[in-house]
Amino acid sequence: MGPLAQVADTVQVHLDAVESRITQQAAAFDPAIEGYVAYALGGKGKRLRPLVAILSGGATGPITSAHIDLAVILELIHVATLVHDDIMDEAERRRGQTTVNARWGNTLSVLVGDCLFAQALNLSTNFNKAEISRAIAQAARDVCSGEIIQTQRRFDLHLGIDDYQQIVEMKTGSLFAVAAELGAVINEADTATVRSLKNYGLKVGTAYQIYDDCLDIAGNESVIGKTLGTDLRKGKLTLPVLMLLRAAPAAERERYCQLIVGGKAEEMTDLLRTDAAGAPLSAAVEAGQNLIEEAQGELAALSASGYSESLHQLGDGLRELLDQLR
Repeated sequence: MGPLAQVADTVQVHLDAVESRITQQAAAFDPAIEGYVAYALGGKGKRLRPLVAILSGGATGPITSAHIDLAVILELIHVATLVHDDIMDEAERRRGQTTVNARWGNTLSVLVGDCLFAQALNLSTNFNKAEISRAIAQAARDVCSGEIIQTQRRFDLHLGIDDYQQIVEMKTGSLFAVAAELGAVINEADTATVRSLKNYGLKVGTAYQIYDDCLDIAGNESVIGKTLGTDLRKGKLTLPVLMLLRAAPAAERERYCQLIVGGKAEEMTDLLRTDAAGAPLSAAVEAGQNLIEEAQGELAALSASGYSESLHQLGDGLRELLDQLR
């Protein structure tokens, strides 16, 4: 059992309910579409956003049906972004199965992703507080905006580490943030608790994206179950690349820039994996670790409970995953 699976084990009964409701979502569509939606939702992911939503609920009161609904909505949005990501990256594997685009082509896959977004926003209107559905819609917008900015700045050698952090907070941190925030809002937690949980989610989510970006360089495709190495090939300058460029002397930096622009993904990957070039992978891992520590610091505002402890352990589990990539 992996470090994150151990945390999930503490609320498995609720995650099973989420899984059941996710499976049921395909039936909401016309029978002609149902099969595509079921396939897109069928790949078994880590369900981290649902996990954060449920643990946040437990840390601030009872875990209710509304928390399960929130978890389902956030996973639908997340899967929609993955379907669209795979089209842009021309990826062939995701969650151990052939991607929607590799199976049915880009045109249909774009529309499947759109359907998932629409269904998520449709479900979000069922909450009795408009602020909840509004926050979900804003998070979905932030995810898409982050993806647009990242795509806009492909092969942009002037991209700074601050720019990267902003992109990552939007495209990944925002869904984790709204999961933790709304888990508390549903239980009518006080403003300070809601703010602390939102900050926790934002930082954990951003650290998770740093992990994912490092994994794209240092991971093993057959073990991970998805297409790796796509960031460099597509000109996405992730944190390890930016760390490499920042640490390099001028002449070396020029050479690295030429490799990036020239699409020499394999050579860049080899450089990023070595310590000789300033250990950029280790530096990126350390940045992720620091964010996790900050996230865990936000939990001091919560009452001590098994759920708040599990949120802390989620950070520890992510730290363990990052450590494996050094």
